[in-house]
Amino acid sequence: MTSTRTKQLRRIRYGLWILVAVAALALGGAYLVRTIGFRDPPSPVTVGEAAVHSEFSLTDHNGSRVTDADFQGRWQLVFFGFTHCPDICPTTLAYMAEVLDRLGSESPNIAPLFITVDPTRDTPEVMAEYVQAFHPDLIGLTGTEVEIGAAADAFRVYYEKMEEASAPDGYLMAHSGHIYLMTPEGRYEAVFREGDQSAQEMASEVVTRMNR
Repeated sequence: MTSTRTKQLRRIRYGLWILVAVAALALGGAYLVRTIGFRDPPSPVTVGEAAVHSEFSLTDHNGSRVTDADFQGRWQLVFFGFTHCPDICPTTLAYMAEVLDRLGSESPNIAPLFITVDPTRDTPEVMAEYVQAFHPDLIGLTGTEVEIGAAADAFRVYYEKMEEASAPDGYLMAHSGHIYLMTPEGRYEAVFREGDQSAQEMASEVVTRMNR
């Protein structure tokens, strides 16, 4: 039976993103302010595009071990976040899902990856329920803290555990909100962020880069 949580996420998927803001406010003002305050840490791309690359060894939401080599030959859309995130993650994943729908015939050539920065709570089972609520092609990846740290280092992704009494389990994960477009060879191609352009504009940009 589909859980209440999954149904709520699917409502977000179909455009009712305003519910996310309401839910975030319900968690308390301090929690919301601290989370949103970390939406824009120093851009990881400023360290040099060549330094950003796809390299990881993780477990997918079906429980299978995968590495970046399993996705070579396909372009990658990569986003780091966590399932207990009250705002950035659900809105960004819903946005990514809309981008995938607008890619048309190019969609099979892209691997959309959601990598958790909260492996303690985000088991493969939790990730499976979460990603399926957004898009059938979305792939959830988790692992040990060391494995997640190594993946984040490869993408130059910022994240940090923040103690917060009003948050679920007493903590939240501050993290950057970038979506990476990586080439079939695992090299950095571009970075996007939900809100900077429409889903159609991002899909068109991705297709242009894929075909040039």
